[in-house]
Amino acid sequence: MILSVSRRTDIPRWYSEWLLRRLRAGEVLVRNPYRPGQLRRVPLSPAVVDAIVFWTKDPAPLLPWLDELDGMGYRYLFQFTLTPYGRDLEPGLPEKRQLIDLFWQLSRATSPKQVVWRYDPILISPTYTVAYHLRSFDAMARRLAGAADSCVISFLDSYQKTGRAGRDLGLRAPNRAEIEQLAPAFSETAAACGFALSTCCESVDLSQWGISHGRCVDAGRLAAISGIPLRHLPDRGQRPGCGCCESVDVGVYDSCLNGCRYCYAGGGGQSALRRYERYDEYSPLLCSALAPGDQVAKREAVSLVDDQLRFF
Repeated sequence: MILSVSRRTDIPRWYSEWLLRRLRAGEVLVRNPYRPGQLRRVPLSPAVVDAIVFWTKDPAPLLPWLDELDGMGYRYLFQFTLTPYGRDLEPGLPEKRQLIDLFWQLSRATSPKQVVWRYDPILISPTYTVAYHLRSFDAMARRLAGAADSCVISFLDSYQKTGRAGRDLGLRAPNRAEIEQLAPAFSETAAACGFALSTCCESVDLSQWGISHGRCVDAGRLAAISGIPLRHLPDRGQRPGCGCCESVDVGVYDSCLNGCRYCYAGGGGQSALRRYERYDEYSPLLCSALAPGDQVAKREAVSLVDDQLRFF
């Protein structure tokens, strides 16, 4: 079983202590986001968790716990989103220079193959033009060269709920002509800085510029990190076009306080604050507690270890 922590919220930044208590306890309860009264009891023992994929924009609160994660026997990968946007779009994040330094700290504490740089989503506005992205990607790639070996890009999608704030800021996806300006320049910069460049859940074919369709939850990369071969089972719960391996997500939508204006999982408004106020690091549930009528079912942990490829 691969654990996703989490596509739904920034657990490393806001809920690290809760996560560590759940890992120590060996299990977690997860609500069905579409049927909140249905819960799953998910085992978290290193014996059944093949790997953990962390999704974050600021892993600083989790850094002090990495030695404990290693000691417990967990294998993990970070998807670290680091964009060039300012406080108008990402009001809850530290300064970019601080985040770049943090990226390097994380890389040194783990390894470059365990930290993937996500430059996504790419969006266009009167402030964030194609020219702005060309300058920013080049500058950031050169500062991050050597800290990671892979970079993932994506383009703002219609499913992403930018809301009134996003509309007022004039946010939109790049059009085909703009993508064809960005792609070759990004590819050239990425190659010069040692990054393999791929897209996340994009139908557009950028292979002529050496940009592949990526897998964020990648059994192959996780196997290379752990030294244990893993089978790739497609995750049918993701959007069409997603190449990710099957995983179990333990997060909660609309509970992140980063406040990113383009976020599909909740923009950090009043509902996120209300959920955060219910946060209890000792609870088996994130930002929630068991309630009368809740139905808890056990989720069987299915290992992706490919025993047929293990000879020793």
